[in-house]
Amino acid sequence: MSGSQPLSRRRFVQSAAAVGTAGMYFTSTGRAAADLSPNERPVFATIGLRNQGWSITSKSFRFADFAALADVDQNVLEQNRSKVGRDGRKTPDGYADYREVLDRKDIDAVMIATPDHWHTKIAVEAMLAGKDVYCEKPLTLTIDEGKLIEQMVKKTGRVFQVGTMQRSESGQRFLQAVAMVQLGRIGTIKRVTCGINSMSPSPVIPVTDVPKGLDWDRWLGPAPKVDYRALPEMRKGYGGGVPLYSNCHYAFRNWHEYSGGKLTDWGAHHVDIACWALGATETGPSKVTPLEYTLPVNYKDGQPTVHDQYNAATKFKIKVDMPNDVEMIITSEGDNGIMFEGTKGRFFVNRGKIVGKPIEDWKTNPLPDGAIENVYGGPVSANHTANFIEGMRSRKQPISDVWSHNRMLEICHLSNIAMRLDRALEWDPAKREVIGDSQANGFLSRESRKGYEINL
Repeated sequence: MSGSQPLSRRRFVQSAAAVGTAGMYFTSTGRAAADLSPNERPVFATIGLRNQGWSITSKSFRFADFAALADVDQNVLEQNRSKVGRDGRKTPDGYADYREVLDRKDIDAVMIATPDHWHTKIAVEAMLAGKDVYCEKPLTLTIDEGKLIEQMVKKTGRVFQVGTMQRSESGQRFLQAVAMVQLGRIGTIKRVTCGINSMSPSPVIPVTDVPKGLDWDRWLGPAPKVDYRALPEMRKGYGGGVPLYSNCHYAFRNWHEYSGGKLTDWGAHHVDIACWALGATETGPSKVTPLEYTLPVNYKDGQPTVHDQYNAATKFKIKVDMPNDVEMIITSEGDNGIMFEGTKGRFFVNRGKIVGKPIEDWKTNPLPDGAIENVYGGPVSANHTANFIEGMRSRKQPISDVWSHNRMLEICHLSNIAMRLDRALEWDPAKREVIGDSQANGFLSRESRKGYEINL
C-alpha cells in the first residue's frame, strides 16, 4: 500500500472486556490481523532500535510488516535485524542513515525511538516524505520543536501517534482515574500531585574510546559536538549491555543536551494523565515555581559549567498553577503515580493500583457503563500500535496526539527551565511564551549543529 493511501477498514475490540483477544483487531470480514494478506498489512520501518525501539517493533509484528530498520550503532542494527527475521518473518533491510528509509516509497509509516534530541528532525522529515509517524515520548527536546511538529502535521495531513502507552497499553487504571475526575466523583479538583521519581547523580565520567560500530558523530546529530564519555561498569537489567555511566546509550536522559531528566521521562506519562483528567489538554499553566530542587552540577545563566557529569535535576518539587485554581505538584518524593484531591475526596493511581475511599465506593456506586469508552473516544485498544494503525486507516489522529502531548510537555520543559534559571516563570498559554523574561524564552528553542539542521 502507498504511504499516502488510507488503510482498509478495520475494527478494534475493547481491551478490558475482551477475553483472549486483547490487543487484536479485525477486518470488516471478521478476520484477525494475523490473517491479513501481505498487501493488506501496512509496511513499517523503525529508526532507533535499542531498548524501547525493539519493544515497540516487536509489539507491532501482529499488525504490520517491517521492511527496514535504521540505527547509528551497527551492532544494535544487526542484532535487531536478526531478531525481526525470526519465526518466518523476512529480515528487514538495515541502514545507518535514516534518510535512506525516508526515501523508500514502499514504507507507509516510521516508528522513531532515537534519543530525544533526534525526534523532531526525523519526525518532520518523515512527514514531508509522506510517512505517518509513531514517535516515542517525550516528543521534543524544546517547546518550539513541539510547535513545529504541530505545524507539519497540519501541513502534511499525516497521522502522528506519540508513544505515551500509559493512555492505552498500561492505562486501564488511568482511564478510570480520568473518568472519576471528569464525572465529578471527588468534587471540584483542588490539587493533583505527580510523583515521578528522583535520579542519582553520576561520578566524574572520563573521555574514552567510542565503542566499535557506533557512529558517535551521527549519534550526536543536532546536539553539540563533544567527546564520548563512559565508565567501564556495565548497566544491569533494562538497558543492560551498555555502560552504567555515559553520555550515550540509555544514560542520555540524564543530560540536558539530549533530554530533560525525570521531568520529561516519567513526567511525560503522569503529567499527561493529570492534564487529561483536568481537561487541560488545549491550554497550559499560568506559572511554574521551583520550590525545592537539586542540580548535580553548578549552573551559570541556565547552562551547566561542568561537562563530565550528569546535569539534569536529581530531586525536585515544582508547583504549577493550572486553570481553575488547580495546584499541580510535580515531585521526586513519595510513590510514583498521581494523587487527585478534590472537595469530596481523593484517590491515588499508578501502574499497579488505583486506591482511595472514592474507589472503594465503586462497590455500591460503580462507574456508569461506557465511562471508559467516553474518555478514550471509543473502544479501548490494548495495543498502542493498533490504535495508530486505526488512525492511519481513518486518517484521524490517534489517542496520543501531538497537541495534547505538547501542551503537557510544556509544563515539564518549563519546570526544567525554571530550575536551571533558579526562578519562577509566568507563562502565557495562548502565546506559548514566558511573560517578561527574554532569557527564559531563549530556552524555548535550541540551535542545531551545522549539518544536522531540519530539512524543511
